[in-house]
Amino acid sequence: MGKKKQPIYKIVAVDSRRKRDGRFIDAVGAYNPSTNPMTITLKEDRIYHWLERGAQPTDTVKNLLSRKGVWLKWSLKKKKADEATIAAEFEKWQMMQGLKLQKENERNARRNAAKKKKKAVAQEAPAAPAQPEAAAPAAPAQA
Repeated sequence: MGKKKQPIYKIVAVDSRRKRDGRFIDAVGAYNPSTNPMTITLKEDRIYHWLERGAQPTDTVKNLLSRKGVWLKWSLKKKKADEATIAAEFEKWQMMQGLKLQKENERNARRNAAKKKKKAVAQEAPAAPAQPEAAAPAAPAQA
């Protein structure tokens, strides 16, 4: 989906015997990498429905589910954890994601500051044109 150079991907449940771009059973979400930050929308109840029936997510979809915390909840449900435990683990995971995002933003700010500093130094001291050295007397050639 999307436009040229602006992709938007659907996350779908598909029968494994179908063509890659063929008919799908259920659209369970969407992924837009063009926005900043990227947008992932999921229908969690439908995702759990298909996972309970044996659906196998691709590696890419599994990564997207992990980014939203859905895969964490699913793995805890498979281990038969109660709702309180799942909620506590998810809350802890969300806190860690907030810290991870904060560290990433700080790192990007430091990188941008270093780039600006490097660019300013390069503009202040432009490279002087190369001047030829004074002609030195050539040594006599020995035969």
